[in-house]
Amino acid sequence: MNAAPGIPRSRRASERNRLDPFVVSGGDASPRDQRDLMERPFFSLAKTKRTVPIFYEAGDVRVEVFGMPDHGMATIWDADVLIWAASQIVEAENLGLTTSRFLRFTPYQLLSSIGRQTGARDYGLLKAALTRLQSTVVATTIRNGQNWRRQQFSWITEWEICASQTGRAAGVEIVIPEWFYRGVIDRSLVLAIDPAYFRLTGGIERWLYRIARKHAGRQRAGWTFEIAHLHAKSGSLVRVSDFAIQIRHIAARQSLPGYRLGIERDGARELLRILPADLSTIPVDNHVNGIGISHATLIGTSHAGLSGLRTHESQLSLWPETAIPALNLSNLESNSYVDGAGRLADNGPGPSVSGPKARGDGP
Repeated sequence: MNAAPGIPRSRRASERNRLDPFVVSGGDASPRDQRDLMERPFFSLAKTKRTVPIFYEAGDVRVEVFGMPDHGMATIWDADVLIWAASQIVEAENLGLTTSRFLRFTPYQLLSSIGRQTGARDYGLLKAALTRLQSTVVATTIRNGQNWRRQQFSWITEWEICASQTGRAAGVEIVIPEWFYRGVIDRSLVLAIDPAYFRLTGGIERWLYRIARKHAGRQRAGWTFEIAHLHAKSGSLVRVSDFAIQIRHIAARQSLPGYRLGIERDGARELLRILPADLSTIPVDNHVNGIGISHATLIGTSHAGLSGLRTHESQLSLWPETAIPALNLSNLESNSYVDGAGRLADNGPGPSVSGPKARGDGP
């Protein structure tokens, strides 16, 4: 079959040919995260390139993540792109606008919304992040209905950066996978998160906030995890003992916005208790005023030295044929928890993650 005239060869088999674009005309939207991504190990927590796969299993839930040797696995900082996309889709849906898996936006909209700089280096880091998101392969049985079904996809199906005549990145087109899009338009599978999340600099620290928001939420009794089980849920390559040290440092800093952390002992088990910081004034889906860490790492920064004790430091219309719409303003897997009476309950041993010992997730 001949391609339609005027369509470049690279676009002939593109999903963008059959999807209506969702043109993001604003940028500011309350940040939302997807529940499935918050509680399972879908991303590398390291700032160095990771190619060791993630294998995670709990009950009938399986997650497998593979990074390509050339680029490595998508990181938890790269996941900011998905959080931003989810936030824009939810905001537009709330306003009754039509959304799509095919998003058009400017790099400035994305970077400024997640607290990043907008210089040439930052656009280069965004390009590297998009490359890792596309090259990472995910296979999971989550949301498989009554029958077991394994779904496989990449975080971004395809992407393109449009450059101006000066070479400056001026527009971005991305297509997100159906699995992720369905998890965003289903409101029961989305949670509001604190904007201070984007200022958290450590991989484990960022992952721990998402775990706290997903499990502890605004429950007065909070939630308690065995640290060894948290290690399995994280997919981290650091040793359990090193992971525990980093969790203790995060608890000592009290750096998670909206939550207070405490280390406890139950015999030989070391536990982390997560409690909401203030239940009396803040509704569940409103922003909280937490302690944020400044000097956030930029998207996709890799090969940076790490330490468990310190941190690292107007819509442009590019597509004249498309009108820009109105501005978009508007567990089972936990092995322990604290019940309503304050008693510690146990759900049995947690899952395991395979892979060699390594360093580099950061707190």
